[in-house]
Amino acid sequence: MRIGLLSGVLSLALVVAGCSTLTDPLPRPVHAALSAADLPAEALAVVAFPVHRPNTGLRWQADQVMQPGSTIKVLTSAVALDELGPQWRGRTDLLASGTLVDGVLHGPLVLRGAADADLDWGVLWNLLRQAREAGVREVRGGLWVDRSRFEPAREDQVPPFDEAPEFPYNVIPDALHLNGNLLDLHLQADEQSLTARWSPAWAGLTVDSRQVALVDAPCNAWNAHWRPPIVSPQADGLQVLLQGAFPRGCTVRQALNLVDRDWLDPQALLQLWRQLGGKAEQAGLGGTPAEARVLASHQARPLAELLRGAIKRSDNALTRLVYLELGATAPTPGAGRSTRERAAARVEAWLKRHGIDTRSLVLDNGSGLSRSERLSPTLLAQVISTALAGRHAPDWLAGLPLVGVDGTMGRRLRGTAAEGRARLKTGTLNNVVGLAGVVSDARDRPWVVVALLNHPQAAAKGRPVLDALIALLATQGGASENLQ
Repeated sequence: MRIGLLSGVLSLALVVAGCSTLTDPLPRPVHAALSAADLPAEALAVVAFPVHRPNTGLRWQADQVMQPGSTIKVLTSAVALDELGPQWRGRTDLLASGTLVDGVLHGPLVLRGAADADLDWGVLWNLLRQAREAGVREVRGGLWVDRSRFEPAREDQVPPFDEAPEFPYNVIPDALHLNGNLLDLHLQADEQSLTARWSPAWAGLTVDSRQVALVDAPCNAWNAHWRPPIVSPQADGLQVLLQGAFPRGCTVRQALNLVDRDWLDPQALLQLWRQLGGKAEQAGLGGTPAEARVLASHQARPLAELLRGAIKRSDNALTRLVYLELGATAPTPGAGRSTRERAAARVEAWLKRHGIDTRSLVLDNGSGLSRSERLSPTLLAQVISTALAGRHAPDWLAGLPLVGVDGTMGRRLRGTAAEGRARLKTGTLNNVVGLAGVVSDARDRPWVVVALLNHPQAAAKGRPVLDALIALLATQGGASENLQ
């Protein structure tokens, strides 16, 4: 796709795209796809225009306020690159407080999180190893976990989004975000029994699979028989009781958010410290003393690199983590406001600076995994135009899935004119499907496109409608920008 140097024409696009919504009839292929899916045209809202001529193209219900699903990640990523910068990195610090005498620390050893998306078990082990190499042998003040960078420190203690809060897409991050707040569960069944184990196998954490029935079913449909496990405290830790059914002869490794992080993170800290030969009697939650000094640090990948993976995979947790960091680093005072509220204010301020009308916008967590987030196709199209004209356009564009090639668009529109020539962010909830990004037409000219479909049958039936629109944009592109 040739995006080229578009700053001049895109500046014009931002002005014209704000004009009143046009009501062009939907192209015939889109109408046909709606009819085949038995979906009403009123469920669809579209903005599509060539970058060099933004007053042409298609606008259908362009100012309709719609639920965007994960297409809103287009907005979050564009703002984050501008506000934080492509070289911003999350960070984890291991700090010591108190005096160190003959290897004994007379104070706590603190693990402090600052939105490090790459903090996993191996990184934690290495941080602790550095503390041991710095001469710390025994910690008298205990091992502390500090996740206080965001306010509140945890947002996950709320009613779940759906009936599967333990799966990775539902993880609500905190400032520490150790191993993504996930733990791997290994499930292996023969013809008669199921065995289950955790990885890592932390002491005090057990799993009981005896109540799980074995069924004859495809291995790739194992989660159709899954039922939410029961987690209960034991004298020496936690027990996870598995429920439901599992296919015979199948092996599955699944990352899950089942073990409460306020138990798991201090236990991981304590057990790894002891494995490294360190001594400590207790671990828990705590703040970082003002006089604490850094013993070891870890930085995550730069934001531009992080977003390339997160947006292509539509990673809700990482997008939410970046969104919260926008709030944590907001330049305006935040007294009395949560980190998420400050993030929303920062996003809205960015939009207003770029002349984008925010009246259709309702922000929640920036990822689209939300019942409340709303925007209009016009707003999102203006965001795309702004991002393409901005100084970080290459980094932003590289994060969008390449149609028919990778990410959430890797299997869609293969064999069409759009394959390899469109970069589009998907959005999917039960009642939402959407696409937003850039498509090259038959003359290799870039089009901005936003298409949102809201309907109870959207996820089940709506994708062919959006695909028909994208295929049409990629196929047409003669002297006229009118779509037929």
